[in-house]
Amino acid sequence: MRDNSLKVERKKKFKRTTDSHHNKPVAPNLLEQDFTCTGPNQKWGADISYVWTSEGWLYLAIVVDLFSRRIVGWATSNRMMTTALKRALATRTSLNGLIHVSDRGSQYCSDAYLRLLSRNKITPSMSGKGNCFDNSMVETAFKTIKSEMLWRTAFQTRQKAEKALGLYIEGFYNPIRRHSSLGYQSPIAFERQKRNSETEALHFL
Repeated sequence: MRDNSLKVERKKKFKRTTDSHHNKPVAPNLLEQDFTCTGPNQKWGADISYVWTSEGWLYLAIVVDLFSRRIVGWATSNRMMTTALKRALATRTSLNGLIHVSDRGSQYCSDAYLRLLSRNKITPSMSGKGNCFDNSMVETAFKTIKSEMLWRTAFQTRQKAEKALGLYIEGFYNPIRRHSSLGYQSPIAFERQKRNSETEALHFL
């Protein structure tokens, strides 16, 4: 960035997204900052952020596969909902043993959300109280979305923000954007490489 005279842009607007002051049950911290995975659908991380528009705040929820950093589910709304998780469930299979990582926010402790996890045999894991590092991989994904796309644009409407997010996530972040932690491959390319290596291994059996 210095070689090309580029500077980092930062957005100052902020909205608190985690409401942990509730009486709902909190799942144990099963992950304990162990983000390692040997394949997809072993550990998912979920979190919520907000996008500022001229119409007001727009809710953004994402579900990230910690193996490939792929955003497997996302949703926007001006209210809380479980659509991001439902989209992830619709696009992924073989979820036996999957751990769902989130903070202690009331939306993740709600009866509806926990029932959805239970019906799909997904085990919830919630971060320690006040510990943002327990879900740092999802926080990193949000930081990337904001610094590369959201903070560069002033959205007039929630609808325009939603459309831009869809184009960025499905058209760039998942299929094209390279991650140093993935050997400078995109999330989709990294998962494809994993499938190909497993297929080749079977041929030798």
